[in-house]
Amino acid sequence: MRRVLHITLVIFAVILAFLSFTPVSIEPIAWQPQQPPSSETGPYARNDLLKGIERIAVGAGKGPEAIAFDAQGRIYTGFVDGRVARFEPDGSGYALLANTGGRPLGVFIHPDGGVIVCDANRGLLKIGQDGKIAVLAAEADGGPLHFTNDLAVTKDGSKVYFTDASSKFGFGQSTDDIIEHGGHGRFLVYDFKTGKTDVLMKGLQFANGVALGPDEAFALVNETGSYRILRYWLKGEKAGTSDIFADNLPGFPDNITFNGKDRFWVAIYAPRTPIADRLAPYPAARKMVMRALRFLPLPVKAQAYALAFNADGKLAANLQYDGGDAYYPITSVREHPNGYLYFGSLTAESLGRIRMPSLSAGIAR
Repeated sequence: MRRVLHITLVIFAVILAFLSFTPVSIEPIAWQPQQPPSSETGPYARNDLLKGIERIAVGAGKGPEAIAFDAQGRIYTGFVDGRVARFEPDGSGYALLANTGGRPLGVFIHPDGGVIVCDANRGLLKIGQDGKIAVLAAEADGGPLHFTNDLAVTKDGSKVYFTDASSKFGFGQSTDDIIEHGGHGRFLVYDFKTGKTDVLMKGLQFANGVALGPDEAFALVNETGSYRILRYWLKGEKAGTSDIFADNLPGFPDNITFNGKDRFWVAIYAPRTPIADRLAPYPAARKMVMRALRFLPLPVKAQAYALAFNADGKLAANLQYDGGDAYYPITSVREHPNGYLYFGSLTAESLGRIRMPSLSAGIAR
């Protein structure tokens, strides 16, 4: 019995030493998130409106993280192996456009027919209609683009607004950046006329999705690590300033898209993790979590989750489903003129779509 106790104490000491002293790449900053909104009552209450998402383009590739549509309604996306491809609205007709040699994330169709790509590893790219790849931007403000993430192109095609999720951590290290909460994200603009890239905002907590609003008066930027959406004003007396568009979201916001009329769609990667919120004020404890995650899976819930907001920041849709057959994690949501909502995913091996559900049904007041 004494021997068993001794072995147990030794094992405990080894685990404690590992969790306390093993080197990690993060230097966490203490912060205090707001009390998360309820998932049982109120506007973000659980529902099954995303049950039955149809898988399309099955087997075409892994990780179609973001999606875009052209004027013919065809779907564009990028895969983990570097391919950027096009599909018909039903997921058929696979057509390879190019292979970036990196990890394409955000995609957007330029008015001239080219495809603008945020490649996490290579920067801001443009794929011409001939399949040739041009690097538009690989650095900004004297430093490299480290984790180019998502984008939106102006209607006249003159500018690209995009994010560099983290200037410290690269693709595959999203968790590191979010747990550290060091404010390494940036929001940028590339000007086709001048070929220059300018930083519009920095110090963001994992800068993610980008969408231009009505009349391109403002751009929205998802700040994944702070559970919120920022608004950067492009026109009017507030031009060049920013404010909060939607705060204290119930999950980690990923990409954001505008339907061109009255709705912004926000992909929620996963609901908030209670332990992450509780440990936010304690940097040393978050280091221990980072060490533990070398062996343990991320404590995130497998759930299909998407929200929509009106142009004034009011919640317009709450769509969820956490059954065993859920399509997750959803990292992109885009509204198609054919009456479907389309979904992309960082890790799934298909795209998804569902007939537009009743939006008001998902918002409990």
